[in-house]
Amino acid sequence: MSSITEQLIGEYFATGTLAGLPSGHFIDGKSRPAATGRTMETFDPGTTKVFAQFAAGDAEDVEAAVASSDRAFRDCWRKVAPAERGRILQRAAEGIRANAERLAVVETLDNGKSLAEAQGDIRSAARLFEYYAGAADKLQGETIPLGMDYLSYTSLEPVGVTAHIIPWNYPTSTMVRGIAPALAAGCTVVVKPAEQTPLTALMLAEILRDAGLPDGVCNVLTGTGTAVGAPLVAHAKVRHITFTGSVNTGSLVMQAAARNITSVTLELGGKSPAVMLADCDIDAAVEDVLWAIFSNSGQTCSAGSRLVIERSIHAEFVERLAARTRKLSFGHGLRNPEIGAISSQEQLNKIAGYVDEAKSRGVRVAVGGSRTVDQASGSGWFFQPTILDDVGPLDVVVQEEIFGPVLSVQIADSAEQALELANGTAFGLAAGIYTRDIKKALRLARDIDAGQIYINEYYAGGVETPFGGNKLSGFGREKGLEGLRAYCRVKSVTARI
Repeated sequence: MSSITEQLIGEYFATGTLAGLPSGHFIDGKSRPAATGRTMETFDPGTTKVFAQFAAGDAEDVEAAVASSDRAFRDCWRKVAPAERGRILQRAAEGIRANAERLAVVETLDNGKSLAEAQGDIRSAARLFEYYAGAADKLQGETIPLGMDYLSYTSLEPVGVTAHIIPWNYPTSTMVRGIAPALAAGCTVVVKPAEQTPLTALMLAEILRDAGLPDGVCNVLTGTGTAVGAPLVAHAKVRHITFTGSVNTGSLVMQAAARNITSVTLELGGKSPAVMLADCDIDAAVEDVLWAIFSNSGQTCSAGSRLVIERSIHAEFVERLAARTRKLSFGHGLRNPEIGAISSQEQLNKIAGYVDEAKSRGVRVAVGGSRTVDQASGSGWFFQPTILDDVGPLDVVVQEEIFGPVLSVQIADSAEQALELANGTAFGLAAGIYTRDIKKALRLARDIDAGQIYINEYYAGGVETPFGGNKLSGFGREKGLEGLRAYCRVKSVTARI
């Protein structure tokens, strides 16, 4: 741990906050209070205590931010040479790396995750800017062969003002996953972070400004989904919406967008299976499945929240996985445990409700199953890493997203039944496949209905690989070159010569 990180941690535990945290909206290159002057509080999940305040926006603030981004798009950003846009994004990547330690500490305080996980998220955000910096000057159209008497070609144009509704589980990396390709394409952005985790979005806006991004190109509004998110996605000047969150809210976003014929990218819930065939490498798979579900305390849309496993290895595998789970350390994120806090009291109650109801139905708890606290302080929103064993295919904990450190185990008698169970929910975000037989793996990869498949390593891939879901998990893709498509419109030009 560096001396800077140690100083920040020391300051926080001594004072209960950090000096210089942003508190206002970021509009037109400046911090400003909410139009009403109202504020909200943000809590440290590791202690349950307030550690900062921020602006509580409303429709008046939304109007100011969208007007600013619309102006910046028409008068400035779309006219900036693509290579220069790339240079600005590259400087933003460098700015994130220069401020990585402070960003990671603030992310831990706002979200509750471990410091190591927050540090990884900050590295990912820098890499996203770096990746799309390289793509900015490579967005090019095509010529179309219509014969000697015509010249026909296409060009890619930015769609305009884009809105980005950011979830609380990965505040920094999810924000950058959307805004980096949008900025690379020449769009302007209005960002609405979750009210539970607003601070790093405001810090990133400052980094972008310092990297040379013109005023108004990136605006950040804080507040509730009702007061800020709803008027933002309904605004007529917003031409694309990128939303990450729940299925119910995603449906409302689509309805609001439809009134203005605004395009949307939706990354919604998941109930992703880790399919374990009998010939898998059990030693490697146990460790991999552990982190597929328990990373970020299970608060990951693409988490491997179901283990679909062949019966012949079920008992041994679950026993070994449960033993490994019992050894996991948990506590305040700044003490860098393996498992951090649940991000809010509301989410903790939701997780506990699912598990308590499962126990009342007779579902066997192989390990965990209860709320807990940080043993060093006796406080915080924590839930024990939990494995629910031999769960029926229609059980609620198999069919619904819990969004916490809870793994539901389903037993299959063959690879064919494993496929049926894997596809047996309304979600289709991700799936893991574990086998030594590449033919079996590729057949399952072909037949599982999910947006991304991981073979023998959950979360395999990275910034370069497209990410998104099928069925109730949403549509559209982020990351990779596919992530640029939503922010470009195609214009065709044909001339008789």
